[in-house]
Amino acid sequence: MFAYIIRRLLLIIPTLFGIMLINFTVIQFAPGGPVEQLVAQMRGTATDATAAFSGQQGDLQSTGGGEQSEGLASGSKYRGAQGLDPAIIIEIEKQFGFDKPMHVRFFTMIKNYLRFDFGESYFRDQSVLDLVLDKMPVSISLGLWTTLFVYIISIPLGIKKAVSDGSRFDVWSSGAIVVGYAVPGFLFGILLIIVFSGGRYLDWFPLRGLTSSGFDQMSWGEKIVDYFWHIALPVGAMVISGFASLTMLTKNSFLDQINMQYVQTARAKGLGERQVLYGHVFRNAMLIVIAGFPAAFIGILFTGSMLIEVIFSLDGLGLLGWEAVIKRDYPVVFGTLFFFTLLGMILQLIGDVMYHVVDPRIDFESRNF
Repeated sequence: MFAYIIRRLLLIIPTLFGIMLINFTVIQFAPGGPVEQLVAQMRGTATDATAAFSGQQGDLQSTGGGEQSEGLASGSKYRGAQGLDPAIIIEIEKQFGFDKPMHVRFFTMIKNYLRFDFGESYFRDQSVLDLVLDKMPVSISLGLWTTLFVYIISIPLGIKKAVSDGSRFDVWSSGAIVVGYAVPGFLFGILLIIVFSGGRYLDWFPLRGLTSSGFDQMSWGEKIVDYFWHIALPVGAMVISGFASLTMLTKNSFLDQINMQYVQTARAKGLGERQVLYGHVFRNAMLIVIAGFPAAFIGILFTGSMLIEVIFSLDGLGLLGWEAVIKRDYPVVFGTLFFFTLLGMILQLIGDVMYHVVDPRIDFESRNF
């Protein structure tokens, strides 16, 4: 098992390199990069200044000078750069590092990443590492609580559905599961805001943030209550949309084991149904459920939480990544991608190790990975 873990850890390096390379290449061709973002801001500022100047000076305008200015950067490769001095564009490119070829920028980024230097945000006066470490507790908090409640609900529900397969309970619960699977979590979040957060009916829960304004002055008991009061709606929205897949996975896994020969043998020996279910079936059926924990956590943490963080104004990694993509803040985009990918692969490896811990008969050493 130790040799398998070492091989998987070594495999992380080329996998991470390939993912970063593909995403870096794709993003370079996306319109509206950081240079264009800054150019748009400069032109907006220039437009406001010109309007103010015109209001003070009446009808005095220099038409010829404007035409000359428009021609300064008419051949620029950036949208909206017409009318700006090419020297300014060159200075902006140098500021963002775009004066260098794409492959040079990529390998410089990788070399810096090997030294855990993730650069500075283009539009925030803060390093990427500090930003990620500052936002990570919010996202991990949401992900852990959501995953915990999803497992607490899904495993007993899946077992109950497997035991009572085809019954009225199984049919009605399957209908609820289909609804939960089909409706995105952010729609449930909006519904919860409308109903419970002062949208139209009740005003029981806060609309934004993870804590109240006077959180630091509260006692420990008040802090705990305030914290759960704030995360109740976002975690509830994520749990409603996240329990469906795990419930059906648990049910199908138990149904598959219940029909095995060893279960019939245990029943023939006179063992009770509860003893057969939890003494023999549970361990084998839970293998696939336990192994799916890392994937479930990653899906909840980095996929399901993004829009939830935006809707509930929770300052986590999802909201940080969203704003970075909108603003084309490439160091933050690639920094969060690096953390997401690395954590995902490590958790996947942990899932494989958990397979072996739950059932030592599973031997990864004999397989070629």
